[in-house]
Amino acid sequence: MPRSTIVVDIADALVADLFDPDLRARLDALGTVVDTGGTADDARRFSADVAVTGWGSRAFPGTLPPSARLRFVVHSAGTIRQLVPHSLIAGGLAVSQATAGMARSVAELALAFTLALPRDLQRVAAVMRGCHDWHAAQPTALGRAVCESTVGVVGASRIGRIYIELVRALGATVLVYDPYLSDADAAALGARPSTLEALMSASDVVALHAPVTAQTRGMITAALLASMRDGACLVNTARSAIVDMPALERELVSGRIRGALDVFDLEPLPPDYPLFGLPNVILTPHLGAVTTASRRHQGLIVVEEIERFLAGRPLRHAVTAESYGRLA
Repeated sequence: MPRSTIVVDIADALVADLFDPDLRARLDALGTVVDTGGTADDARRFSADVAVTGWGSRAFPGTLPPSARLRFVVHSAGTIRQLVPHSLIAGGLAVSQATAGMARSVAELALAFTLALPRDLQRVAAVMRGCHDWHAAQPTALGRAVCESTVGVVGASRIGRIYIELVRALGATVLVYDPYLSDADAAALGARPSTLEALMSASDVVALHAPVTAQTRGMITAALLASMRDGACLVNTARSAIVDMPALERELVSGRIRGALDVFDLEPLPPDYPLFGLPNVILTPHLGAVTTASRRHQGLIVVEEIERFLAGRPLRHAVTAESYGRLA
């Protein structure tokens, strides 16, 4: 039986992060592996049995040519929605994605924000770093510990569930809003189901973990932001499109609430971004999944999914025609 051809259509630097020597050896044992450095054209991908894609890979067309050998696409990064059209999956192309590999690292960043914002650590650290003034760095009010906080979680996604686990371990009371989450499932997570309106107005920290879909785009409206308690914190490691960003920027510039943002409408940010330098805001450059653990877990998912596919076993991270509509 001829060996399968596996085209790895990912930049070389990312390939090294995803596949340590042991994982690379497992990948090489599965077939003839062709590294393209992320430059493969359609013809090269169509001629392979398996295509491994990642950030920067070009989108597939809506149909495959009759001569195509391609049977499986495994995406080493986040959502494949902008990469693989629904028509290909509906037509029988097997697809998996390694989003699960990034979940814990993103949840941990959200937790870091949840710990820092209510203690005013971003301002305190900036003062200590900038002028070394012990007294000027003192908080202007008592901070709030997670164990005494109500944390509202918008979206019981993979990341959202891990985040709930983390903040509950620290003693938080958790409210959750997710229209797809049953009361029984919420109870199993140790969270209390809530409407979005009640969650936004009752929480000390609101953490966003919902995907961008037609239903969630712009769901965090100006009115909901205005309903947040004075001094409450908004944490967004999901996507900026679920928030009315001009309204959020106005609230943060006013100083009424605090915010920690890892995602933005425009990336990279322009030099005149209005939230730069604000003492009540933490900004990070979309680095939620940028950890060694995340990258290795993504690579492990890719290799294991290819092993399952070539052995004819069920995929664990498959994207189906039915689940496609719920992807970010």
